[in-house]
Amino acid sequence: MKRIKVIIMGAAGRDFHNFNTYFRDNETYEVVAFTATQIPNIDGRKYPPELAGKLYPKGIQIFPESEIVELITEFKVDEVVFAYSDVPYDYVMSRSALVTICGADFKLMGARHTMLSSTKPVIAVCASRTGCGKSQTTRKVIEILQQAGKKVVAVRHPMPYGDLVAQKVQRFATVGDLDKHKCTIEEREEYEPHVVRGNVIYAGVDYEAILREAEKEADIIVWDGGNNDLPFYEPDLLITVLDPHRAGHEVFYYPGEANLRLADVLVINKIDTADLEDIKELRETISSTNPTATVIEAASPIFVQNYQEIYGKRVLAVEDGPTLTHGEMNFGAAVVAAEKFGAFELVDPRPFTVGTITETFEKYTEIGTLLPAMGYSDKQVKDLEKTINKTDCDLVLIGTPIDLRKLIKINKPALRVTYELQEIGKPDLTDVLKKFF
Repeated sequence: MKRIKVIIMGAAGRDFHNFNTYFRDNETYEVVAFTATQIPNIDGRKYPPELAGKLYPKGIQIFPESEIVELITEFKVDEVVFAYSDVPYDYVMSRSALVTICGADFKLMGARHTMLSSTKPVIAVCASRTGCGKSQTTRKVIEILQQAGKKVVAVRHPMPYGDLVAQKVQRFATVGDLDKHKCTIEEREEYEPHVVRGNVIYAGVDYEAILREAEKEADIIVWDGGNNDLPFYEPDLLITVLDPHRAGHEVFYYPGEANLRLADVLVINKIDTADLEDIKELRETISSTNPTATVIEAASPIFVQNYQEIYGKRVLAVEDGPTLTHGEMNFGAAVVAAEKFGAFELVDPRPFTVGTITETFEKYTEIGTLLPAMGYSDKQVKDLEKTINKTDCDLVLIGTPIDLRKLIKINKPALRVTYELQEIGKPDLTDVLKKFF
């Protein structure tokens, strides 16, 4: 029988997972290529034969998504599978139009074919958009479960930016493990906050192999989601975090609306800094889309040691990269701290950018007077360091999940802004987690 020829459109995460769980050993299909976007330096590589399985002894080439029309023609493609997250619906359907005019079918894969079942209870933390506050919610969930005497292991949504074979299964238990696995800034931002608390976190490429290793040492597995993607594991409890600063986005971004509708628990985060009208709009959306979900309200208060040094200063605000780029936020913790503690002004970094940081601003034109802490490669980390050090400012405020001062040399005073989830009123996370105690 002739095999159905497939291209998987992705960003080095969901695309590989969909392949591994559904296509890898499926003789009905032939995956002829991956395409890549969102993440720098992913295209031009190959999904290696060591991971691709017996049907793909030469591996599978990864091309830029911009070549999708030519690739469909060249490979005589029957289906294109869209497999990445945190994009508006018009973006998804625009890609659908490109595929359709080439004569191929456009496909979105549902949860049933891609979620793996665990022998241990799974609690998943997902979101409606990048930057809603999944990470601090995940840490809070783990803290509550550990206080109840449970052995908890976290599994993070993939960020395989290096050697894919070496990254098949990664286990992080110490800061030294981050160095051993040559983690980028993006990876460190997700893993380091766990390991400094004594938590074990897994990640990598092959999420069934990862799950089986995690099960060996866990009473409970916590899925720490990425972007607004669906969980890779079938959850016994799904917690979805919502952001009132972007009210309305939860029903216009793929696949965030699915997380909203599937959730057992909805966390309305950042209500301490959001407008009341936006919070009201979000509550109304919940009432119409998932009225049976338990709703928890929470804040993300900021903490700055020596905060008084901010007053009257010209400040460069450095924020979490993905939150500003495909998350489309135009402020973060550093901006909130600058405003709260009386900074004179926010300094625009754009006249001072170099290399890949300049390219980031050219691609994401709405970032504005903030600096995204991009760090997908050693070169980009160096470009970030040069940009910060060239910027004419009095003080650098670091609003990223990790302390950048440990990774780059900053030639001017710098303060770090931290934040944690703080539940407000009842019900709270302890209430919804009690059945796992």
